[in-house]
Amino acid sequence: MELLEKILAKENLNKAYKKVYQNKGVAGVDGITEEEIAEYIKENKDKITKKIRKRQYKPQPVKRVQIPKENGQKRNLGIPTVMDRIIQQAIVQELTPIFEEQFHNNSYGFRPRRSCEQAVIKVLEYLNDGYDWIVDIDLEKFFDTVNQDKLITIIGRTIKDGDVVSLIRKYLSAGVMVNGVVIETKVGTPQGGNLSPLLSNIMLNELDKELEARGLNFVRYADDCIILVKSEKAANRVLTSITKYIEKKLGLKVNAEKSKVTRPTQTKYLSFSFWATKGGKWKPKPHLKAYQKLIRKLKQLTKRSWSISLDIRIKKINYLVRGWVNYFRIANMKGRITEIDEHLRTRIRAIIWKQWKVPGRKEEALKQLGVKADIAYGLANTRKGYQLVCKTDWMKFAINIEKLRKRGLVFLLDQYTKVHIECTN
Repeated sequence: MELLEKILAKENLNKAYKKVYQNKGVAGVDGITEEEIAEYIKENKDKITKKIRKRQYKPQPVKRVQIPKENGQKRNLGIPTVMDRIIQQAIVQELTPIFEEQFHNNSYGFRPRRSCEQAVIKVLEYLNDGYDWIVDIDLEKFFDTVNQDKLITIIGRTIKDGDVVSLIRKYLSAGVMVNGVVIETKVGTPQGGNLSPLLSNIMLNELDKELEARGLNFVRYADDCIILVKSEKAANRVLTSITKYIEKKLGLKVNAEKSKVTRPTQTKYLSFSFWATKGGKWKPKPHLKAYQKLIRKLKQLTKRSWSISLDIRIKKINYLVRGWVNYFRIANMKGRITEIDEHLRTRIRAIIWKQWKVPGRKEEALKQLGVKADIAYGLANTRKGYQLVCKTDWMKFAINIEKLRKRGLVFLLDQYTKVHIECTN
């Protein structure tokens, strides 16, 4: 069976539909939602597949949305229509096994059964083998600058079905709609489409092969690539030569300001950094910016001015805490998260303190929680601010850790301990 027919097979399209539906994305430029797409497919499936076979199908432009980045800039995302997402996913499902055989073992992004954690562990292996000078390559707006002709040429070396290559080309050049106006896309692959992650790996696999040919140790997660060598001199030499290769051979742009030679302690890779024990063994830790981002999110979730029930608030906090700790579970962070937990408890106590509102209710609540009558009266009628009150030993006694746990709150340290117990069992 020709590759295109495998892509358009009923079973493959149904699998793609289920995958897209599970992702719960927003509608594209046609306004059709995932809830409405089933009826649309019933009415148009035969017409669409017939057009694809005849190379007459024309994908709709992607909808441009901009996502704020941590540095204040914005990242462009392109949202295809739901129908185009399904077709792209059907392509990915058939092409992935083909290209997986070619991809390098040190590539971890957007690949089956691979993760950020595995990438960080691989970095640690190299560091502890003495490769502790890091060449950090930053590709400037990678998804927006991919040379489509080069990408199609690379795909054509493996995919001999011209109908499939033509369809991929159409998705690359489908255009983007900005404020109702369609703009041509002669370069790049829209970040946000189901096909883009695979296409990025196909392009950057060329870089992987070049690094391997040069005998260099590297770890790549999507367009986030670091090379590890044994000396500063070697690192500077590699940075210069690899930058030339990327720009001249792959047609991509290296960000000269962000690309650098650095040491593990100054590195930020997939939100991790590294530290050395007294014995010289390198270990991972969350980067300072990862902590700062976590603290900002917890602060948002514990704003006293936010009119939301404590139960819903706790659910949102728990979701954040579990996700954050599970991501960084291989890192050393016990001391730091203990401090963050203490601050979180203070802010939760302040929320409860505010909910009690009037002095009389505060006094009664404190007494019910075991605070002495005279202390309860003094706290309830104090003019001290929320934070000062909630840091007192009596407030810590009244709304203690166990009471907060019974209310359902998950602390960072509790989740960290749980994850490590599960890992050792």
